[in-house]
Amino acid sequence: MTMDIVQMALILVFTLGLAWPLGYYIARVFRGEQTWMDPLGRPMERLLYRMAAIDPEQEMDWKHYAFALLAFNIFGIIALFILQRIQGILPFNPQHFGAVPGALAFNTAISFVTNTNWQAYSGESTLSYLTSALGLTVQNFVSAATGIAVVIALIRGITRKTCRSIGNFWVDLTRSIIWILLPLSLVLAVVLTSQGVIQNFHHYVTVQTLAGKVQTLPMGPVASQEAIKEIGTNGGGFFNANSSHPFENPSPFTNLLEIVALLLIPVALTFTFGHMVGDRRQGQVILGAMLLLFLVGLGVAYWSEAAGNPQIAALGISGPTSMEGKEVRFGIAGSVLFASATSATSCGAVNTMHDSLTPLGGFIPMFQIMLGEVIFGGVGAGLYSILIFVILAVFIVGLMVGRTPEYLGKKIESAEIKMAVLGIVIPSALILVGSAIAAVTRAGLASITNPGPHGLSQILYAFSSAAGNNGSAFAGLNANTLFYNLLLALAMFFGRFGVILPVLAIAGSMASKKIIPGGPGTFQTRGVLFVGVLLGTILIIGALTFFPALALGPIIEHLLMNAGKTF
Repeated sequence: MTMDIVQMALILVFTLGLAWPLGYYIARVFRGEQTWMDPLGRPMERLLYRMAAIDPEQEMDWKHYAFALLAFNIFGIIALFILQRIQGILPFNPQHFGAVPGALAFNTAISFVTNTNWQAYSGESTLSYLTSALGLTVQNFVSAATGIAVVIALIRGITRKTCRSIGNFWVDLTRSIIWILLPLSLVLAVVLTSQGVIQNFHHYVTVQTLAGKVQTLPMGPVASQEAIKEIGTNGGGFFNANSSHPFENPSPFTNLLEIVALLLIPVALTFTFGHMVGDRRQGQVILGAMLLLFLVGLGVAYWSEAAGNPQIAALGISGPTSMEGKEVRFGIAGSVLFASATSATSCGAVNTMHDSLTPLGGFIPMFQIMLGEVIFGGVGAGLYSILIFVILAVFIVGLMVGRTPEYLGKKIESAEIKMAVLGIVIPSALILVGSAIAAVTRAGLASITNPGPHGLSQILYAFSSAAGNNGSAFAGLNANTLFYNLLLALAMFFGRFGVILPVLAIAGSMASKKIIPGGPGTFQTRGVLFVGVLLGTILIIGALTFFPALALGPIIEHLLMNAGKTF
């Protein structure tokens, strides 16, 4: 156990060590300052602007920014849907896969465009190499870049004064890809390839095993997709087994790299925030709140998985009693840390099957998603989601002390609060309403594989993952049905853009305000006290919203497991 704790601590320390300089670098990129990538990036950027007839100097107000973002993403959904439907007649399809069924193609298109990467299919038996590379991998880049663009626009809105514009979406999107996502993904892909992650366009290989059996080994451009799926907190495995597959994640070392990769940019953006607002402690406060929530969840999940199932222990089985669904080469620590990190960062990549976790071990990833991408969260999405809670926490404090709430010199008024509440309520409603519909309809219940409270957990996790744009799954729910393909697709779409649009509206409103110098009565948002207020706001809202549903799922399942009840 001691070595497990040391392993997890070292990974987190290593991540923080890399995130600090990366956060400063990202701030320089979006402030237009000189960076080491400029000699390569500037010519590429200018070429793209000329090809697309974009004026990089023309800034947008929040409505034009939102329109450009929505138009770009809706076009991406249509293009990816068509690509899947016609892949059977396109090249780079050595296995001759036919068209993806309509409902599944619709679900997958929305999934990858919204940075959710929920997969209701087995990648190695469904998608051609062209669809994976041109469709999914490209969307992995642009969906992550969209998240970065939104949070940068929000930071501009907070820091600018009496201004209508919040930047240019096309410029922010381009710089996110060229200066940040491409170089990081290239480095990670090369390292992963050196460690055994495959990268090719070969036909599938049929081999004879040592036991004399015949086995078909899937091939493909895996390392390139694996790198951006982690760097961009996308998720979505090339193989059905995702990051538990040895061709995606062959060793404990690659497991460590992938955990660091999926945490890296979300953590770095908290440092970026501090640099761009001119007060590093503001970013440190947000990082501190995220880190505390993550460590508590990780501790509970590890304790539950290390304790295992007492009913199995009662049979006299020696060794860990909760290794079902886990890879031996990763063990409990590597599996739990990956599960906690992937659900905290809205990544969706998994190296263990969450359906096999103990009730509390599965509760933690689910609850982290339900809180709304505030524990690190997706690339960009995590920071703008927790800033929504920051605005709400400042408003609550203002009500308690009888002062107009302020954040970084900007008054928080009714327009910002209305948008912040929308950004919190929309994903929560999608989770609960969607789960309720699934739990009372024959089509929804037909897909669960456990009739007890675990079946409800499977449903809750699916809608939490979709509305929270996470993409991981309990893996015990048959989601490839018309009912789930359509309902989860809607949850993914509105879970993504139902938060982005209020965030951009907040950015536009904040940009138009004056900056008011702080005074003796100004509530400080850069200390330990505010960390406590922010955590309390997040947890109280999360508990009040989801506790009744969770009590009927993983919580009661845990109590029944200890009482010896099985289903």
